[in-house]
Amino acid sequence: MLAERMVFVNGNFVKWQDATVHMLSHSFARGSTIFEVISLYAAASGPAVFRLHDHITRLEKSAAYLDMELPSGHDALCQAVAETVRRNGLARGVIKVVGYYPQFALDIQPPQKRLDIAIFALDPAQDIENLEVSFEKGTSAGIARWRKLDPETVPIEAKAAANYLNGMIARLDVQKRGLEDAIMLDTQGFIAEGATESIFLVKESRLLTPCLGTVLDSITRRSILQVARHLGIETFEGRLRPALLFEADEVFFANTPFKVIPVRRIEDRRMSAVPGPMQRRLWDVLQKIATGQEPDFAEWLYAVD
Repeated sequence: MLAERMVFVNGNFVKWQDATVHMLSHSFARGSTIFEVISLYAAASGPAVFRLHDHITRLEKSAAYLDMELPSGHDALCQAVAETVRRNGLARGVIKVVGYYPQFALDIQPPQKRLDIAIFALDPAQDIENLEVSFEKGTSAGIARWRKLDPETVPIEAKAAANYLNGMIARLDVQKRGLEDAIMLDTQGFIAEGATESIFLVKESRLLTPCLGTVLDSITRRSILQVARHLGIETFEGRLRPALLFEADEVFFANTPFKVIPVRRIEDRRMSAVPGPMQRRLWDVLQKIATGQEPDFAEWLYAVD
């Protein structure tokens, strides 16, 4: 099905196989790409993009952190996302917005500040193999030997492709030990996040997560905290010591495609119940929000039609 997908590139739509750049382009060779991954849901009223305005705002912030210039304004980018979904006839799926430098460059500095924009809309069930994660089964995780990038070295709140090598090698590290996902500590030794996910712990009915400052300001993290507070669940954002991973009643990852990913095993510790009661409670509400059944969160859905 990928061959049938149409890709938005700088105001035009091109075939999947034509959405390319040269291998010596600055963004390919240097990793100078910013991006957003966004969920598309089949809401009761039609296809709807999850928190599109928040994602585009974060893309704009990523560009600002890295002294890049986007070629279009906020509303135009939102409209381009919606049109990409329509062109591909999707009711649900995943959208990726990419800002990149297509020009050839050997120097570490890009040849210009202005980015090109590409937007992809995919149906994982048809287009992507091995992406499914079972909420009921969950995942296994280990503490990676590699630490999270320090905010004194790079702007970690920029969602930049180059930053994700850090998560890639962390996940490879734990997979060598037979585990699936990585838990990364920051350079001070506190819990930070997963390779590409935020992390949450539940202890004595409180929802705990690492504070901002050493982790990405994840839209999914933000959503889960808002839903939890809406439900009257006590939340805590702070510096969390690794020992809590072995004391918590529940542990889960959170990311755009799957929202809540229960952790059934951490190193040699097997969790007693997966999914746990708080994980299920949050998951149920997030599913209702995605289908437009929670009026208090209706503004999170950007209608495509």
